[in-house]
Amino acid sequence: MKKKYEIENIEITDFAAEGKCIARHDGEVIFVDGSKVCPGDEVKLLVSKSKKRFSEGRVLQINKASSARVEPFCAHFGDCGGCTWQHVPYETQLAQKERQVYDQLSRIGKVTLRNTSPILGSKKTQYYRNKLEFTFSNSRWFTEKEVASEAELDRDALGFHVPRRFDKVLPIHHCYLQGGPSNAVRDFFREEAKASGKPFYDHIVHKGFFRTLMIRTTSTGELMVLVQFAENDQDAIKSILDKFLLKFPDVTSLSYVINTKGNDTIYDLEPVYYHGLPYITEEMEGLKFRIGVKSFYQTNSEQAYELYKKVREYAQIQENDLVYDLYTGTGTIANFLAKGAKHVVGVEYIEPAVEDARINSQINGITNTTFFAGDMAKVLNEEFVAQNGRPDVVITDPPRAGMDKSVCEVLLKVAPRRIVYVSCNPGTQARDLEILSEKYEVEAVAPVDMFPHTFHVENIVSLILKS
Repeated sequence: MKKKYEIENIEITDFAAEGKCIARHDGEVIFVDGSKVCPGDEVKLLVSKSKKRFSEGRVLQINKASSARVEPFCAHFGDCGGCTWQHVPYETQLAQKERQVYDQLSRIGKVTLRNTSPILGSKKTQYYRNKLEFTFSNSRWFTEKEVASEAELDRDALGFHVPRRFDKVLPIHHCYLQGGPSNAVRDFFREEAKASGKPFYDHIVHKGFFRTLMIRTTSTGELMVLVQFAENDQDAIKSILDKFLLKFPDVTSLSYVINTKGNDTIYDLEPVYYHGLPYITEEMEGLKFRIGVKSFYQTNSEQAYELYKKVREYAQIQENDLVYDLYTGTGTIANFLAKGAKHVVGVEYIEPAVEDARINSQINGITNTTFFAGDMAKVLNEEFVAQNGRPDVVITDPPRAGMDKSVCEVLLKVAPRRIVYVSCNPGTQARDLEILSEKYEVEAVAPVDMFPHTFHVENIVSLILKS
């Protein structure tokens, strides 16, 4: 590696994958954090990591701002780790996401692109999320402006972890990600937690009382609140939750967990349902979906509906078709497609999610679904197919890591007529498509923007057997 060096003035020329931007200097490509810059910016740059094929740079100052920039709408922009593209016009965001998808499919997956759709933008670019999780901390992050003021500031915070700092939390005063009562609920818990005298959590020594706060909402106006406490002080818990009910009597579901572990995950903990129902209910085309405190549900509800409609269009399910829905989660896609199929088989790793999927079938009167829990790489094999039938259509929506190679190999063996591959990571999707290209060709591609003002993009690919 070369030594660090500074470049007094260099232009940011383009976007790159994973939220980065590019500058070029003496034939060298330099990657820069895209949350700090925009193509057209002229900046002073510290080149900190120089490798054989590329370098990484850190922006020291912006000498001249790009004319393509727009004013960020959130006061936390630049400090909070979310919504990192607020300074980029939404039309430009969409164009870059679309370009990223098609570049990765053709470059990594060697996909011959045909029947490509323009990216489907989100109608809502603010207040589009149905779930947020906030963290209590006794070691808040101080912004550069706050440090420069030398004012004495409270060290307790309720907000989001700043990037790359598990121990530092930025206090959030207004978040544009979730609408409804979300901001008011968060502010209530911050103020009441402070007034209680009980300590905010210390993420270094793992001690304290108030730990995390989860808020979920639905398009039907329902509200779920889950508070995570690190101590089982029943008097203190009852005090703050009773005060919350006086302030927010219409809450649909109020619960808490006691977590004394070293991590914040609740999947191995038992929630205590304090008030109301243990779930909230979302609706889509007349179907009802129950969402529990541990349930996965697409965080952009309105855009999820658009994505599912596109999946249905690509699947071209016929009434006698057997459909496999891999990585089914709480069975949202499986139940959404069931009315057009003979039977739908869903497979998911997380057992509570499978229980939710079964309940969602029951409450909607859907009788042609079956759900299995287990590791996809172990569950989906030739014996499973022999017992449950050879699928005519497969829907697959894996996590960011993509599908295990063994899953791809099983799909090649059973050779369904059609595969619809939904991905939140076009890079790993492209890798899997190259494996599947042994028997399949890409019929259509449709990128979908689920997360405005971020570099993340969802993509749907329709695959058909080669003739």
